[in-house]
Amino acid sequence: MRLGPDTPALVTGGGSGLGAATARALARRGVRVGVLDRDAAAAARVAGEIGGLALEADVTDPAAVAAALARAAEAHGPARLLATCAGIAPASRTVDRDGRPHDPELFARVLAVNLMGTFHAATQGAAAMRGLAPLTPDGERGVIIATASVAAFEGQVGQIAYAASKGAVAAMILPMARDLAASGIRVMAIAPGLFRTPMLEGLPAETQASLGAQVPFPARLGDPAEFAELALAIAENPMLNGSVIRLDGAIRMAPR
Repeated sequence: MRLGPDTPALVTGGGSGLGAATARALARRGVRVGVLDRDAAAAARVAGEIGGLALEADVTDPAAVAAALARAAEAHGPARLLATCAGIAPASRTVDRDGRPHDPELFARVLAVNLMGTFHAATQGAAAMRGLAPLTPDGERGVIIATASVAAFEGQVGQIAYAASKGAVAAMILPMARDLAASGIRVMAIAPGLFRTPMLEGLPAETQASLGAQVPFPARLGDPAEFAELALAIAENPMLNGSVIRLDGAIRMAPR
């Protein structure tokens, strides 16, 4: 799929971090971008910066996601590219030091945002895409790019909920791609490693440097712009389908 002024796109979690970087990169290519975020001010800030459309919605609410997609479709046309970047990563162990089991409400919340949020956006986005005219001789109609994590494969201490949610996202990609193949819709995921996102930027500078030094090469935290570059490359390469690409500098996460 060629990205350009005729390409409508929507990015969930677009108000910060990987989502904001992806929205900015798309806008630089002339793409009409819907910036969806639970934080209305963050969505408005990024949308204002790139000339996009701010969309306030909680990805855990399928009705809110549907309304946001409809607003974006009215403004730009139904999204041909959907990038799901909304996510949370609270830390909690299976049993804490005082012997208390993991809070089930917290576990459910992480799955609601990371897994169900991806599911809601992807399924609703795909339903709209399949009714569109093909863009290429191959019959391609659109692309969905989800955000997994290296935690899907090497969850660390305190990441039981996060790893479970991202593992489920990773597992969803191939069957979803197979489901949508007849409709000409590709589905991919990126599994980032240690990236300079709001989750890590809140840590002291020395801690960030220490984490970056654990990456074999390049020995630093990833730049969200590098995630965005891969998302754009996926969108434009028609043979990328049904896979999860690690973007991690060859790191394999230690237990802690």
